[in-house]
Amino acid sequence: MRKEPLVTGESYHIYNRGVDKRDIFVDAKDLERFKESIRQFNQVDGIGSLEMHHKQVRALGSHQMSSKPLVAIIAFCINPNHFHLIIKQLVDGGIAKFLQKFQAGYTYYFNQKYERTGSLFQGTFKSKLIDDDDYSRKIFGYTNMNYLVHDIPENKLHFIFASDKEYERGSFDFVSKVEGQEMIKIFGGKESLKTHCREIISIIRDERNKISLEELGELP
Repeated sequence: MRKEPLVTGESYHIYNRGVDKRDIFVDAKDLERFKESIRQFNQVDGIGSLEMHHKQVRALGSHQMSSKPLVAIIAFCINPNHFHLIIKQLVDGGIAKFLQKFQAGYTYYFNQKYERTGSLFQGTFKSKLIDDDDYSRKIFGYTNMNYLVHDIPENKLHFIFASDKEYERGSFDFVSKVEGQEMIKIFGGKESLKTHCREIISIIRDERNKISLEELGELP
């Protein structure tokens, strides 16, 4: 039981990492599976497994398989060993259900593929309510370009997937179209939004002085 309930209509910074800080991807197919899990498990009507969902889509067609989303994704960054999401809860219990389904589904896939057992992620997930404008602007910049905060090795850069590219295009796929357009409006355009995010990343890198934010008792 969470100490503080996650409230429908509110937005949260959600984050989690691999257990023992391990990588959560081994090859490019793993990242694609992770992305598909985020997309497909964000549904009020449960889909069971991705394999079952694919069979149903083939049988009925994707237009008959649509369901109301549990959450609206505002920003995200998937890194080699952890991920960040800014999401708005759309239905009661939506965030918890979404995180449980996609993390459990991906863990099952990963364990089957690599013949391992046990948890892949460090607990359920961590969350922080976005309850004021200053924090909202900072955590958006931090999440949207989070990969720039970390000194990710060159051989792992292909495991990065972040929402900054969607905001640069102004065309949304994983990000909610409504929420994405609202963020661009708040920042006064795509270029202003990009500039803000880069400024936040620069500030955070200076603050942490290349010491992880988790060690400083702040963010991962």
